[in-house]
Amino acid sequence: MNSIKTIIEQLDLQPHPEGGYFKETYRSAGVIKPDSLNASYNGERSYSTCIYFLLTSESFSALHRIKQDEIWHFYAGSPIRLHMISESGEHTEHSIGNDFSKGHVPQFVVPGGNWFAAEVIEKEAYALVGCTVSPGFSFEDFELKPRKDLTELFPHLESIVARLTHH
Repeated sequence: MNSIKTIIEQLDLQPHPEGGYFKETYRSAGVIKPDSLNASYNGERSYSTCIYFLLTSESFSALHRIKQDEIWHFYAGSPIRLHMISESGEHTEHSIGNDFSKGHVPQFVVPGGNWFAAEVIEKEAYALVGCTVSPGFSFEDFELKPRKDLTELFPHLESIVARLTHH
């Protein structure tokens, strides 16, 4: 089995602001012009983007949201638990992995506008996944709020917010 350090080096992964490590592996050459996007977007976007994303037992993906839909693809390691909070405050959990007898799914779509976070299920493990975003990802569309702000938005989820934020 590959070590976390080896995977990071071989895939040339870098730290991600929400936690974990990533590398963009695809950005379409084609772009969507601003007049074909809704008004919440500033400027053009690629048709699609894709990244490798590595999480470890020690590095979860903190609660954040983007405007676009994001498709998670499972590749290797431990399954992950993806937490999703709708704009109305409904919390759901989804297991992404390859043990179908345990209810895992190999792909999962997070609809744009939902808050979401992910964590490795097994102890002392890693999960290698891919994330595809369409229209393509831009950090302009990325929102990572402080724990205090998310707790004010979702007071009924205080313990989940505290566990899945970095500050």
